[in-house]
Amino acid sequence: MDLAYSEEERDFRARLREWLAKVLPELPPRPSPDDWPGRRAYDLGWQRRLYDAGYAGLHWPVDAGGRGATPTQHLIFLEETERAGAPYVGANFVGLLHAGPTIAAEGTPEQRARWLPPVLRGDEVWCQGFSEPGAGSDLASLRTRAVRDGDAYVVTGSKIWTSHAEVADWCELLVRTDPAAPKHRGITWLAMPMDAPGVTVRPLRTLAGSAEFAEVFLDEVRVPAANRVGAENDGWRVTMVTLSFERGTAFVGEVVACRRTLGELARAAKANGRWDDPVLRRRLGRLYGEFGALWRLTQWNVSEAQGSGGVPGTGGSVFKLAYSHARQELYEAAAEVLGAQSLSLEEEWTAQRLSSLSYTIAAGTSQIQHNIVAERILGLPKGR
Repeated sequence: MDLAYSEEERDFRARLREWLAKVLPELPPRPSPDDWPGRRAYDLGWQRRLYDAGYAGLHWPVDAGGRGATPTQHLIFLEETERAGAPYVGANFVGLLHAGPTIAAEGTPEQRARWLPPVLRGDEVWCQGFSEPGAGSDLASLRTRAVRDGDAYVVTGSKIWTSHAEVADWCELLVRTDPAAPKHRGITWLAMPMDAPGVTVRPLRTLAGSAEFAEVFLDEVRVPAANRVGAENDGWRVTMVTLSFERGTAFVGEVVACRRTLGELARAAKANGRWDDPVLRRRLGRLYGEFGALWRLTQWNVSEAQGSGGVPGTGGSVFKLAYSHARQELYEAAAEVLGAQSLSLEEEWTAQRLSSLSYTIAAGTSQIQHNIVAERILGLPKGR
């Protein structure tokens, strides 16, 4: 991996900075955190601006509607948009970071043509229907059933922690199509329309007071067989593609945000006198080194994904494991620096600290990531 910037990449950064400086002041005010229809409209409006300017799906393959940018250009884009305070993918993160890349890698030409352009244009939102009340960390034990009936699957079951289900048009859904098969087999990946009869969404309120997750109940929902991505009963392999994106490249923008947050903490500590504490300075310095290393690991993972046809490798589990814990410690340090200010629910610091608690669970628990690293990278035997 060459970490030096070429002339073309420096020009790309300059043009992006110029565009961001022009377009960001034109954005409308951000909606209230509780206004999900407003947040959907705001997030998709930003996505449409990216699309019109040629920045949507920057690193996606050209034949999937993207620009086929180099890994370095992709990282430059993430750096510059975060530093400029541009909106994040928001309500469409499942479509842009999980479902879309999976369909680009595994979908048929017809599926790619149907689902990828609306994601890139900001026309449709996806949610993720993977976890179930009895199948969280052990995702392969899912029990939502899908029975083939002519040209459709009839789906019955429930999902939990379904991100943005309350505003989604589509759901990347895992179902069991062969209950007699071993649990890692007999699973199928479907694209389910959220407005189909039999779909009930019940929002879940988090510790931080937000409701970006939901329970989803499925009562004999008919999903066209044409909406199956990959072969029937091959859904576990397709799911590993999805999870490789979720763990390998979906968090890269957040690493930039954490590095910026760390700088803000250092300035706050200098302003309120906490900087005089050598233990705190060492803690912030160590975090600075950890996030610097995570950024280099991000560069490596993105480069590896580019070399393997766009699908991240198992190194994503190393990143996700380290990042989850570093983010939690970052906001613990924030509480130490800010004191009582970090306890107010009106403060963004508080919301971020509460959110950080979920990172060792979301996208696969830290325990699962330890197992993946041990078995697939270090070659250790499976535990009994």
